[in-house]
Amino acid sequence: MTLTGLIARYVRLNWRPYLLAALMLASVSALTVFIPRHVGHVVDGLAAGRLDRAALLGQLGWLVLAGVLIYFLRVAWRLQLFAASYRLGAELRTRLYARLCLQGPHFFHQRGTGDLMALATNDIDAVEMASGEAMLAGFDGTLTLIMVVAMMTLGIDWRLALAALLPFPFMAFAFWRISSHIHQASKDSLERFGKLNDHVQETLTGVRTLRALGLEARSAARLAELAEHAASASLRAQRWEAAFEPAVGITLVSATVLTLGLGGTLVWQGALTIGALTAFSMYLGQLIWPMFAAGWVLSLMERGRAAWGRLQPTLDTPLSIDDHGTQTGAPVGALVFKRVSFSYPGHQARALTGIDMRLMAGHTLGVVGPTGAGKSSLLRLILRQYAANEGSIDWGAHALADYTLDSLHQAISWVPQEPFLFSASVAENIGLARAGASRAEIENAARLACIDDDIARMAQGYETPVGEKGVSLSGGQRQRVAIARALLADASLLLLDDALSAVDTQTETSILQHLQELRKARPDKSTVIVSHRLSAVMDAEHILVLKEGRMVEQGDHASLIALGGWYAAQWRYQQLQASLDAA
Repeated sequence: MTLTGLIARYVRLNWRPYLLAALMLASVSALTVFIPRHVGHVVDGLAAGRLDRAALLGQLGWLVLAGVLIYFLRVAWRLQLFAASYRLGAELRTRLYARLCLQGPHFFHQRGTGDLMALATNDIDAVEMASGEAMLAGFDGTLTLIMVVAMMTLGIDWRLALAALLPFPFMAFAFWRISSHIHQASKDSLERFGKLNDHVQETLTGVRTLRALGLEARSAARLAELAEHAASASLRAQRWEAAFEPAVGITLVSATVLTLGLGGTLVWQGALTIGALTAFSMYLGQLIWPMFAAGWVLSLMERGRAAWGRLQPTLDTPLSIDDHGTQTGAPVGALVFKRVSFSYPGHQARALTGIDMRLMAGHTLGVVGPTGAGKSSLLRLILRQYAANEGSIDWGAHALADYTLDSLHQAISWVPQEPFLFSASVAENIGLARAGASRAEIENAARLACIDDDIARMAQGYETPVGEKGVSLSGGQRQRVAIARALLADASLLLLDDALSAVDTQTETSILQHLQELRKARPDKSTVIVSHRLSAVMDAEHILVLKEGRMVEQGDHASLIALGGWYAAQWRYQQLQASLDAA
């Protein structure tokens, strides 16, 4: 869909405010055209001696009334038109946000956060201006031009009108050339602003790392370079926009010279009155607005086209995972992988190869292996962040893809390796898992995650702000707040992706004991624990050992120790390390 098509569709759906604004603009144009004509009659009346003091005051009163009406009508149509264009901006931002929420990790690996933020701000602002300011200027300028030219031609003298319009084709050619440059310059400006946003976002996110490595100067130099590029691109667009004014000025001066030359001759010959020439000169002055309006419209539309050209591909990008499922009920039963293989988009190497496993309802599955073995990839397939290339994944009586993403997400609680906390209080971060959760439920979840004592020592307790991304908390505290949030959700399947890596072994043991107690009380709930610490999975009913994306061992803790493979060797190593740390 083109920008023009987008605006046309929106105007059709919201025709009432646009129609009302158009009627008000038409009234303004009619009153504006009335004023020069009326002034011409007053001048002729004064020259002929037909107007006494009272009549003159009456005629001036009509002019004042017209000015007052124009003022209030301009205020009213702005309220109508801009309210409609702001709603379009809100609709586009809502669509963009909803689309981004449905995209998977692969999409965000390709797009920078700062650039996406620029789409939601600068680019949508440009589209919004095209649907509001440009619509206004285009309609008002066109209507004013038609009425003024009609009055000049039919109401005064067609010869003067023809002479005044002779320079306009040259102005049209100049506008066409200028607008093509504005489009390219605006596109470049928006793209450079997106890159600048990307750098600022990354810098603020990693500011502590930059300080630790002493890279502040390098980052500042890069920011200055990007800011200079963005400013240069924006200035280039502004330069081309500024070229409209000289084109209008030259056209108007040329038209004025031709009009005065021909008009003076006609007055000298008695074919035209002084009042008519005065009115014509005022009409010629009123053509300034349609000229500027044409340039303004072209500028706004080219900016809007450039912005829409960046925004539309994002809105139309296919979802990383298609949500074509029809099952809306909560999944019930075993989670089964059948010969599942998977590779990340754009990568030939397989992250998982030929995975066969079954997680019975109410059981705990442990997934272990060396770094890069594919443990997190397994969880991402369960979450449907990615789709398997080969094989099938079933949950209960249906394939995983048969469930809607919404029902699937409601059935799963996930604690990632790097938990994300919002800039809110501890209680609000935990309570995100379930709307309307009571304080007692939040505190119970915190107790199960062994974070309650830490919260009690905080200055404001559960109302303590955690800062952006939980910056005021330690790594272990952030993990436990995230675990509490997942436990509060009370989902059918709990996924812990190395979620205990930042806590000590004693705290880990306490959390696992609480999980066992919780699962015993709710025998229909299943758990998948991914961990580098084998102590976290030793009580699981079934354990998978992955290496280079393949299952190399499986069984319970005792059978894997007896097998004497990777698991047994890693267990002995970790036990030795624990005994040395205790000593």
